[in-house]
This record gives sequence, C-alpha cells and structure tokens, in this order.
Amino acid sequence: MDAALLPFFDPKGVVIIGASASPEKLGYGVTRNLIQSGYAGEIHLVAQKSGEIFKKTVHTNLQDVPDPVELAILIVPTSATPQAIEDCGKRGVRAAIIVSAGFREAGEEGAALEQRCVETAQRYGVRLLGPNCIGVIDTHLPLDTTFLQPPMPAQGNIGFISHSGAFAAAIIDWAREQGFGFSRIVSLGNQADVNETDMLPLFADNPHTKVIAMYMEGVSDGKRFIRIASEAARKKPIVALKVGRFESGQKAAASHTGALAASDTTFDAAFEKAGVLRAETAEQMFDWARALETCPLPTGNRVGILTNAGGPGVIAADALEREGLALAALSASTQKALVAALPPAASVHNPVDMLASASPEQYADCLRLLLADENVDAVMVILPPPPMFTAEDVAKRIVASAGESTKPVVVALMGSTLVKSANDTFQAARMPTYPFPERAASALAALTKRAVNLTAEKDQTADVEPRQPLQVGDLSADALMQAYGIPTAPIELARSVDEAVASADRLGYPVVIKIASPDILHKSDVGGVALNIQDASDLRESCVRMIKQIQKINPAPRLEGVHVQRQISAGQEVIIGMARDPQFGALMMFGSGGVEVEGLQDVAFCLSPLSQAEAEAMMRKTWAGRKLKGFRNIPPADEAAVRDVLIRLSHIADAHEEIEEIEINPLRALPQGAAAVDVRISRRTDAK
Repeated sequence: MDAALLPFFDPKGVVIIGASASPEKLGYGVTRNLIQSGYAGEIHLVAQKSGEIFKKTVHTNLQDVPDPVELAILIVPTSATPQAIEDCGKRGVRAAIIVSAGFREAGEEGAALEQRCVETAQRYGVRLLGPNCIGVIDTHLPLDTTFLQPPMPAQGNIGFISHSGAFAAAIIDWAREQGFGFSRIVSLGNQADVNETDMLPLFADNPHTKVIAMYMEGVSDGKRFIRIASEAARKKPIVALKVGRFESGQKAAASHTGALAASDTTFDAAFEKAGVLRAETAEQMFDWARALETCPLPTGNRVGILTNAGGPGVIAADALEREGLALAALSASTQKALVAALPPAASVHNPVDMLASASPEQYADCLRLLLADENVDAVMVILPPPPMFTAEDVAKRIVASAGESTKPVVVALMGSTLVKSANDTFQAARMPTYPFPERAASALAALTKRAVNLTAEKDQTADVEPRQPLQVGDLSADALMQAYGIPTAPIELARSVDEAVASADRLGYPVVIKIASPDILHKSDVGGVALNIQDASDLRESCVRMIKQIQKINPAPRLEGVHVQRQISAGQEVIIGMARDPQFGALMMFGSGGVEVEGLQDVAFCLSPLSQAEAEAMMRKTWAGRKLKGFRNIPPADEAAVRDVLIRLSHIADAHEEIEEIEINPLRALPQGAAAVDVRISRRTDAK
C-alpha cells in the first residue's frame, strides 16, 4: 500500500477550498456532506470571503488554516487549480481531490491545464484524485467528500472503485432500495494522477471491505494492473465491470491470432490472470458482490434446490447447468428424511418440490436436511408468495436454518408486494436475495469461481532459455523455433525449380511446397500450398503450376521462390499463436488449426508467460485441446508435447518484445511429439 494515498480515506484534518454558503453551488454540498458525515477530524473552510458556514470559520488564505490538515478538496475555477495545488504543497497538504471539471475531457486547452496540475503536484509532493470526480466516501470512518444529495450510503462491506462519478452516484441511490451498503467508494475522474490500480491496495487492506467492485473504462498500465490486482485478489474478491467491449473501425490484423485477439479478449485474459471476476452487467456485478460479501464459499459446485413450486425449480436447474454448476445427487438418507417431512405428492429428488402447501417449518426442516447432506455444497431456496402462509414467516425460518450451516444459501425471492416483508427479513439477516432463479444461480457461480481461484495451485512458470545467445532479428522463424527447442519440419528456400528438386533430395520425399512471398500471408487461400509430392517429376510440375497460378493474381505479388518442406506424417492440427497487446503484453492463443481457424473460432487466450496449469486450462477450453485425447476414429495425440510447445512459445514472446506476432499454424500433434509445420513471425519495424 502507498502510504501517500492514506489521507484520501483517513485524513488528519480536511480543508475545503471553495466552500460556499449558497445551496446551489458544489462547495455548499461538499461542506454539508463532510460535516454531516460525522467525520471526527478537523474540518477547515477556505473561500474568497471570510465568515461562517455551518457555524465553522471561513478563512480567506490556506496558510491561515491551523493544523492538522492532510487532505484538500478543491472546488475552484479550472484556471485557478494549478495555483491551488501549489498552495497546498507549500502548506504541507499531501493529498487533494479536484472536483472541478473542464480539463482533459473538455479538449486540448483543458488537457494542457491538467498537465500543469500534475506537474505542480509532482513538484510539491501532492497526490491528486480527479479532476472531474465526486471524491471519496468511507462509511465506517466516517468520511464523505462528495457533493451528492444526502443521506450518505449505508455501512456495508462492499468497496466500490468507479471511473465514472455519475455511475457511482446512481449506484449509491439504487443500493439504498436494494438494501446493501458500502465500506468505501472512490470516484476517479480523469485519473490525472491516482488511478484504479493505485486504489486497489487501499481497499484490499481495509478491514471493513470484504469484496471490491470496479466500474472500469480501461486501465492506466496493464502489466502493473495485473500484478497489483493479483495481490489484492488474494486478499479480497474483486468483481469488475469493464465497459467498451465493442470497438468500431479496428485495424484488421494480418494473422489469425491478431484477428481473433480483440482488445476486449485481452481484458478477459488479464482478469483471469489476476483472479478478477468479470461481470457482464452492472446488475450482475452487484449480484455477485452481495453474495461474496455475505456468503461463505462452497467447497464444490453441487447445488441443492428447495422450492414450493415445480416451474421455478426447473428454471433454477436449467440456470445452474448453464452456469457450469451441477445439481447435487441427494443421498438416500436425505431423501428418506424428506419423505418423512413432506406430503406423498412432493418430490424428494433434486430439485426438492415441497408443493404449494409448504409451511415455514417444512422450509426450515428441508433446508436443514439439504445443508447436512455431504453431496450438497450450496443451496438455492426459491420462495414465491406462499398461498397459505406469510412469506415473512417462511423467511424467518429460512434464516434460522441457514445460520446453522457453513454452506452458502442464496434465495430466489419471487414476487413484489407480497414478499416485501420477507425481503426486509433477509436483508436484516444479510442473506442475499434475487428476484429470479437465474440471478441466484449466477451469484452461486461467482462464489464457486472465487473458491476455485483461491484453492487453485499457482505453479511457477518454468525458465525456458534458448540453446545459445540469440539475435532474433537475424534468425528465420524456423531457426528461432529450433533455438527454443520447438520441433519443426525441416524447410528450405528454393529460388528455382532445380533448387527445389535438390532440397527435396536432401530432405527426403514426400515433401510439401509453399509459395515464398512477403506479400502472401495465407498461402492456401491463393493455391500457394501443394501437399504429398512423391518424386522429382511431381515436384517440377507442382512448382511450375503454382508459380503460374500465383502470377495471375492482380496485382502480382513479389515471388522469392518456394519453400520445400519434409512432409510430416498425419496427426491432429492445432494453432498456437501470440499477438502483442500494447497494454498487457503478449497474448497467447490456442485452438483448432488449419485454414478454418477464424471460421471455427475454437480458440482460448491467456497472457504470457504460461505456467503448466494455464497452458492445460487453455487446451481444455477448446475442442481442439480436448480432442487430443482421441475421439471416435481420431487417434490420440501427444498432449504433453503440445503443451510444451505452447509454454515455450509464450516464453519466446515474453523474452523478445520486438516480436509483434507469432503464429504456428498448423502445429501437427503426432502420437509421439509435435512439429511446427508453418511458422510466421512479425517483428516491429523499428526492431533490430
């Protein structure tokens, strides 16, 4: 944790520069909220005119403000902000929140002014939050530096980091009705200085924060974010909503890997690398956060469903399977006990349907039985309005039974006015409720994924070193692979038909020929590949035919000759590739190889360098990887050899940042071993 950032949440004295007695001004709102928040430290006010606001003395000069003062809230005209920061620095204030707007978001002139603020702050050792932000809230200190309409959010254990002030304000208001609170909230604004990554340790180390929710529009430093988020996620679960999934006008990538590795795919890989749970919607982010805040983690993915209605039970079963969870197979003893507790027409299999007549006692007893079953890791209770009892009475009994177990229980509380009192009961007991089974299932899946992330062994990445010192720019793709121990099919460049025949004689038939041209990336698309050539005569004919066909392309590509390659025996074909992301670095890809890779899109991604566990996980996510074990008439291939190539290629990418893209397509997986049949490398134009 950066100690210089502590004054943002635990300051020894706060000064508001730009305090106002006019209710229509932001300076009034900030002053009101800070005083009414119950902040116990010293509060100082600075404005152009002296006097009193909320019975507190107003100073006209920051230098007149008495100690202690560690945090300044700046609500001054945009043009006056650099001077206000300088005044803070001279006064010894080490943290400042810039509420004012009109900086980088307003154009070039504002961007230049924002840069002046940063330079001034750095010169005087002042850390900046904002500009164009609403500030911070800590409900437990308490502290409220915002200008939002009161009341302050309820105390809770969800920490919220938001790039958007307006979104944070809306969530604060929405949370009141939903019945959950926050520990800390920060609005980052333009992030001229302090960014989302800086804030993560302050939330992860905060004892009142049990889960961190993040609304993100990007990251300031991708590699640093992964490192810091990984450390934070080991302490507290992190749920992120990253917006901006779809980008228009993206430049088409040259390789299959680059074409498939959109920037949002890289964010998925970054979050997975760091152990961050990525939500699809704002509602889902807080559905998950509420479960992670209040529920124990399951030890497996087997879920019991308890309901008084068959239809919602079926909905729940479908939702659980869609989320990758499993319906628990109830033990014989549990089913026998359920039979004794329920009417004959009830279903004692999972989902357990107690029928519409289910009483509060039956809900409680059956929930207790499910939680006691060793085959059950978590329970979803479905409660629509009971026809014969009040939902509130049922809720009280559910709360009591759930409190006796260390297994997670989530409630699908279906309805509105008839279940309102029940919802109040669950909220008071800090049990998460969801209006439909699908959302409850999603929350259980988040709990399960968090449990898996915590228990998964983080094996170390192996050191993969080249066999001799390298100047990558001087090596062919084939030579680079061989230097790192990646088997290749021997290949030679032939500039004439006679040279091609001589190469084939050296390599041994059968051979493959591929057109050699810097203008042709996907050779098979233009007839630039000929397979299974058995002798010299066949080779001569194939060379002549291929070159004539290529020369018909308009405009004709540059031709260097043909590559002659020893044909590898039959095996399964996969693609392994890397595309370098400007934020996060080398993004590895694995999937189905050959000419249909973009059409099939049977691919998985992970950021380098890869550990053995990460490489295996990539392979399991794809049909290409699962098929390596064999399928019907497809014989098994050497999974270990494929995994080894994937890991070695990730280390090449990590060690040589001058390489922009690498693609092995196909890598032929044999019964024993694997060989890179076609390798393409793209280097930076400024690389040596």
